[in-house]
Amino acid sequence: MSENVKDLEKEQPEGAPCEDACDCGKPDKPEQEYADAVDESAEGEAAAAVDELQKWRDMAMRTAAEYDNYRKRCVKDREEFTRYATRGLLEELLPVVDNFEMGMMMAGQDTSSMIYIGMSMVQKQLGDFMAAQGVEPIPTEVGQMFDHNIHEAIQSEPSDKPEGTIIRILRRGYNLKGRLLRPVNVVVAAAPQEEKSAE
Repeated sequence: MSENVKDLEKEQPEGAPCEDACDCGKPDKPEQEYADAVDESAEGEAAAAVDELQKWRDMAMRTAAEYDNYRKRCVKDREEFTRYATRGLLEELLPVVDNFEMGMMMAGQDTSSMIYIGMSMVQKQLGDFMAAQGVEPIPTEVGQMFDHNIHEAIQSEPSDKPEGTIIRILRRGYNLKGRLLRPVNVVVAAAPQEEKSAE
């Protein structure tokens, strides 16, 4: 066994580098260079991590704001739907109310008759129902100026009143909870036509 060791020592002279797997013959890397490289790598990774964190934080904040806006919009839409869900039904009911009012005008010629008394009771119930639904008549009087927001001019007639003055109300208008349900149909005063001078 000692002969084998001596043979190996002869084959590998003293001071010669070892096999590739061994680092004993290679020059040592300075510790400061290694520490600087580690520090630079760590700083780069930390900066990248901070940037990534900031990006995800911004995205989370934007998503939260968008969700909050979406939630508020859904609540508002639901309130609007609930508030005006009966609009179509009430619009169809208005002509019935109009016809009933015309019947009341005819029945009003004899206010002591049972027909008039019965119709008055029904009219009160109908009015209470409409008020409970948020339907209110639009107050309009003859002599008032035309307002395109709540009035609809069916025709105009020459008159001595200022142009645009309401001279006749043809059909009542209504609001539903502050929103226009049906405009008031009116006749407005037109500018008086100037008489043409005879030629």
